[in-house]
Amino acid sequence: MRFIIIDGLDGAGKDTHAELIRKRYLNKGDNVILRSHPEEDNSFGLKAKSSLLGKGKINYMRASFYYALDVIRSVRLYYEKGDTLIVVRYLMGVAYLPLPLAKLFYKFFSSILPTSKYMFFLDVEPEESLKRLSTRNETEMFENLDDLIKVREKALELAKDWNIINTCQPISEVQNQIESILDKLDNGTKKSGPEYEVNEVAN
Repeated sequence: MRFIIIDGLDGAGKDTHAELIRKRYLNKGDNVILRSHPEEDNSFGLKAKSSLLGKGKINYMRASFYYALDVIRSVRLYYEKGDTLIVVRYLMGVAYLPLPLAKLFYKFFSSILPTSKYMFFLDVEPEESLKRLSTRNETEMFENLDDLIKVREKALELAKDWNIINTCQPISEVQNQIESILDKLDNGTKKSGPEYEVNEVAN
């Protein structure tokens, strides 16, 4: 099974490019499953989304807790169920924690949850992120310039070994870069940087 992770800052185009990747593999005849967290088909995702729209430490803790449960639920239900599983918003949720905790939880979750060579971090300048987010009807608790700057710094440190793509470019150019990496990975071509081992889901 091909396991693709699309993560990144809010407004980086994660869902847009996940959908384009989904179409790529559907056109190849794959059975493709796409999960974008927080999902609305279960109580964990709904509670995470509701908490993100709130304010204060309690909602912050609730959002983190239910988001993690939503992600774990998706992995348990859909991992190895099709030819290609695409997961949007995955390990980088820990970047919203203080850096020492972010590193600790990143190491923990990456040891118990599946990872792969197909890990993409979509990067965007915080100012551009905020500009894109301003067109939405809802504002989540971390969608302000100060938090976006801090989260981006932590996420980039955690994602050093990922495929990092700058999305402050036209969508077509970003997708061309992603497609080029996918072609190499699908054909078994080694790329520079550490190779990922797929971790089995903890029982």
